[in-house]
Amino acid sequence: MTYTPEQWLAAQKAQVETLFGLTNKAFEGVEKLVELNLQVAKTSLNELAETTKAALSVKDPQELLALQASLLQPTAEKAAAYSRHLYDIVAGTNAEITKVSEATLAEAQKTVLAVVDNAVKNAPAGTENAAALVRSAVAAANNAFESVQKAAKQAAEVAEANFQAVTNTAVKATQTASRGSKRAA
Repeated sequence: MTYTPEQWLAAQKAQVETLFGLTNKAFEGVEKLVELNLQVAKTSLNELAETTKAALSVKDPQELLALQASLLQPTAEKAAAYSRHLYDIVAGTNAEITKVSEATLAEAQKTVLAVVDNAVKNAPAGTENAAALVRSAVAAANNAFESVQKAAKQAAEVAEANFQAVTNTAVKATQTASRGSKRAA
């Protein structure tokens, strides 16, 4: 298959647009991370001021223990929430980039198959075996890619489930410890 200059230019234009689209998705993810971290920093600073005021107004050790116990659970829950937000941002950005990459790859696979089909049509007689070998190699590569893609998606699902389980366990453990501290106070 011979490309005309217009087809070649259109293909290059599409590649540049895809590259800038992926770059924009990556920057959107970074923007969300920066926004999350700024919000956490701002909230933490305000909470630190409140905690400092409360600590300075403590009159006896029991009050101090009660204050400490009251701070333990919310801190763990906030850390878990932050981790969840962080994971959601990264997973969302990754999903967007994967979606664009898969579409681009599918288009590239169609182009390769079109080139192979065109080459087969224009091939001299007796090259059918070579053409079949090329088609088989392209099909094997596509199958391998799909297998890797499925395995990656399954691994991501398992990782997300494990992350959720660990987060829930950590929050429950902190709640239990916090209740025990409150009883001791």
